[in-house]
Amino acid sequence: MFVDSHAHLEMTQFDGDRGQVLERARAAGIDTIVAIGSGTGPGSLACGIELAEKHDWILSTIGVHPHEAKLATDADYAEMEQLAKNPKVIAWGEIGLDYFYDHSPREVQREVVTRQMELARAAKLPIVIHCRPSDGSDNAWQDCLHLLREHWASSGLGGVLHCFTGQLEHMRAALDMGFIISFAGNVTFAKAQNIRDAAREAPLDRMFIETDSPFLAPVPHRGKRNEPAFVLEVARQIAELRGLSRDEVGERTSQNFYDFFKLHSSNLSSTR
Repeated sequence: MFVDSHAHLEMTQFDGDRGQVLERARAAGIDTIVAIGSGTGPGSLACGIELAEKHDWILSTIGVHPHEAKLATDADYAEMEQLAKNPKVIAWGEIGLDYFYDHSPREVQREVVTRQMELARAAKLPIVIHCRPSDGSDNAWQDCLHLLREHWASSGLGGVLHCFTGQLEHMRAALDMGFIISFAGNVTFAKAQNIRDAAREAPLDRMFIETDSPFLAPVPHRGKRNEPAFVLEVARQIAELRGLSRDEVGERTSQNFYDFFKLHSSNLSSTR
């Protein structure tokens, strides 16, 4: 049993063979996929729900990604308030800060993530955080952790640090606020020792695995389009780091997922 806790299945990279991608995921032992509902920003925020409603083993999120933060309007926030009521929606995200690409001004990113945290708190949904600093800096981490302490930690709802790329001190701070640490294919990259260090130290009961498909295909698929079936390679790398089997990591991280979201793998049609 494996769970891919973060995949962008709606993207055009899957338009030619989305059905076959899902078949390969099932054949590989993927029990559940979370279809991230940020899409290309406003105008596509129901994309994850649309996929999830077609498959009883797919769940969804909603949220404005920091890349599109500058596009968010009051109408988009109102739409997300309504989408959050859909029983397929289990979290708000991915939201956060991206100072690497700076597609939206940083102040706007901070405003938009803060407003979405307020909406997620009202909807009683955990959040999925994207945090990427500029090269050679932890500036986005400093700002992100500050915002989480100020506007989120007291909610008690917790969340997921998606595709963790930070340092041990960032992970520990997030764990203290009730977050799950999620590892993606980049844990297999040669230069990602900091991610492997975190994957070795993270409490085994506070860890998810994901693909972030179609991005970040793990070794030995690096350079190709990523897909949910490749989450097994993430599990394999973490297993090597921790002296476990691949399937043990799959079972443990899957159980973490179901426990955190209060779900039952045998009955995903009744998620909330």
